[in-house]
Amino acid sequence: MNLSRLDLNLVVALRALLEERNVTRAGQRVGLSQPAMSAALARLRRHFGDDLLARVGGHYELTALGQVLLNRTSTAYDVLERLFASQADFDPAKESREFKVMASDYAVAVFGTELARVVHEEAPGVRLRFTQTSPTVVDDTATLLSAIDGLLMPHGVISEFPATDLYDDRWVFLVSADHPEIGDRLTREDLARLPWVTYQRTYDAPAVRQLGMLGIEPRVEVSVDSFQLLPLLVAGTRRIALVQRRLARLLAPIAAVRVLEPPYEAVPLREALWWHPVHTHDAAHSWLRETSARVGARLAEEGTERRVATMDEHHAQPARSRRLARPDP
Repeated sequence: MNLSRLDLNLVVALRALLEERNVTRAGQRVGLSQPAMSAALARLRRHFGDDLLARVGGHYELTALGQVLLNRTSTAYDVLERLFASQADFDPAKESREFKVMASDYAVAVFGTELARVVHEEAPGVRLRFTQTSPTVVDDTATLLSAIDGLLMPHGVISEFPATDLYDDRWVFLVSADHPEIGDRLTREDLARLPWVTYQRTYDAPAVRQLGMLGIEPRVEVSVDSFQLLPLLVAGTRRIALVQRRLARLLAPIAAVRVLEPPYEAVPLREALWWHPVHTHDAAHSWLRETSARVGARLAEEGTERRVATMDEHHAQPARSRRLARPDP
């Protein structure tokens, strides 16, 4: 295909026609008259050798090729928009721009909230739009990344794309505070016999694969698309749930649950910001990556300080207990 022979304005027209399925509405959407949009549709039909829109009764429906082009056109439009929005310089205090970041609700709760706070302080004209991670992230990573500014995703799911490491996390289990069968520790037998509530997506692969390698087949009773619902579905039940420790620390106060360590050496979790190489030299995107790295480093430092404080408290507890038990002279 010789792109030099194509009128890229037709991408705008094609998207409007496929989404509106009406020539008049499509023209109004992009600021073209009805005759001009009809002419654009005629050119598109000649190019693709297909009607794209077929009249059925008193309305139009997409042809089979039109259905195929619907998502592709939207992605192409986003890519072109980001391409021509690229900048050589970016002043966060003065610029107005939206960054689209794909992430799970876990990543938004733990990292996105802090990133949003920093962006609010440093770049008041910048907007962040977080969207739920697509199930196609593994199957069509390049296309997905080309249409967004970044993907928050731990290592071990995708590869071969540039990424900035943000912070480390680890897996823990949630059990009900009044669980009748679980004390202070979980066993592998508990994991095999108790019902689970899970967040099951293909990008949980490392944690799920580890369970399989250990011979543990979770007996899933409830499955949801939100990590933040897990505590509510565990509290007051026999269920257990695997969740990231940083998120567990945020969510434990909202439900009557306890946080327990896995009865095995759980695979670590390193969260990263992934992007398509087309964004690498864009000044605005460079600022987003640098800001994300700063926020991630701050989270990592806070995590280290918290672990040290917990260890100090753990080592000091026996001494305090002995002092309390010692009789007064």
